[in-house]
Amino acid sequence: MTTFSFTSSGVRCAATHFVGAAGAPVVVLAHGLAGTQDSGLAPFAEAFAAAGLHAVTFDYRGFGASDGDQRQVVSLTDQIADLNAAVDAAKRLPGVDPARIVLWGISLGGGHVVSVAAQRTDVVAVISAVPLVDGLAAARLATKHHSAGQLLASTGRGMASAVRRKAGRGPTMIPVVAHPGETGAFTIPGAYEDYYAIAGPTWRNEIAADVVMELGGRAPAKAAAELSVPWLVQVADFDRSAPLHAAMKAAFSGRAEVRHYPGDHFDLFPGKAFHEPAVQHALHFLKRHLGLADVVVPAVEVAGV
Repeated sequence: MTTFSFTSSGVRCAATHFVGAAGAPVVVLAHGLAGTQDSGLAPFAEAFAAAGLHAVTFDYRGFGASDGDQRQVVSLTDQIADLNAAVDAAKRLPGVDPARIVLWGISLGGGHVVSVAAQRTDVVAVISAVPLVDGLAAARLATKHHSAGQLLASTGRGMASAVRRKAGRGPTMIPVVAHPGETGAFTIPGAYEDYYAIAGPTWRNEIAADVVMELGGRAPAKAAAELSVPWLVQVADFDRSAPLHAAMKAAFSGRAEVRHYPGDHFDLFPGKAFHEPAVQHALHFLKRHLGLADVVVPAVEVAGV
């Protein structure tokens, strides 16, 4: 494992290379909302490297160890640019086969990889874990788990933050995760504990409140039909954050293979019951579609998956 950096639109982004076999494909991993590479991504990357694949994790600009004047601010346009830049950097790493790029994303990143793969010709496979592919569908899902007062307060803070930013002032910040009834981006029961269970030293529990405005227009599902490479979609059947029906609709449009896990949004992360099966299924998927005879897939038995 070696750290390195790359530049995206003039901003230095921190990254880590998990070394695989010489000439092997490279898996570029994209995190979710406010995620940093030291918060739950390493076990996925380590599993890919242990199987012989190269893997690259990175921090979006403004998050973790990456530079960026606007800290903890989500710009979907910027994150897509950062992922593209990460792919370009990964292709230049020693031992990597630059013609075989795999994109892997989780949550918000699970949608980013669809958008980027649809734009590029060097991506040979895509994996989306509990993907957020439709911002409006996510907003509708939120009405089932939050009171009208909470949603109005969140929208109000988001609009105020957007106005402040346009005026050249700092954004209004809210916690990424908070307890039910409190202000935060994730406030469903268990979200606070689940995120802190994977949080690394560079992760901060704050985010610009106008993220609600950004996510509302997010619709990578529209790009699914443009995918021409194998795509694996891993969904949590009881997901309270990324709408299941939206992911399934996108998967159908993109002719994806689908794996179901009887859990919630965070249950594919390290330390949860479905992390190892999700990794195993991802490796099986890549082994089959990329013709990787030497890839080692550990045996994991978990009921229900």
